[in-house]
Amino acid sequence: MNTENFASFNPSVCISNKVRQLNRVVANIYRTYLAPFNITDSQLTILFVLSKKEQLTQTELSNMLHLEKSSINRNLKRLLERNFITKKDFRRLALTTEGYTIVHQIIPEWEKAMHETEALLNNDGVQAVNLLTKKIN
Repeated sequence: MNTENFASFNPSVCISNKVRQLNRVVANIYRTYLAPFNITDSQLTILFVLSKKEQLTQTELSNMLHLEKSSINRNLKRLLERNFITKKDFRRLALTTEGYTIVHQIIPEWEKAMHETEALLNNDGVQAVNLLTKKIN
């Protein structure tokens, strides 16, 4: 077996691994606060976007959130089953009254998760996340 590449590579600098580590830590914080609502952070993001944009197509939502079609489909199905969203004119997604209610109930817990995450990352970490997000959007 040829192992010459093993000496020259350094997996500790892998950007993908670092992003996944950050995601796991931050997602665990949010998961703790969202647990009483039986909702995932991806589902909450969809609800938050729809609460601000009012109506979007599935494609618009997928592009905006950088989510694959299968992930969007799975999350939308669950949100539709719980009557948090509806499809208007067979294409446009919108929040239902129940959707607005759950968003209203979740906001204080989401704010707690935000504060805990901000405390963990400090101001420079939050600025770094904002910079990285700006680069991909």
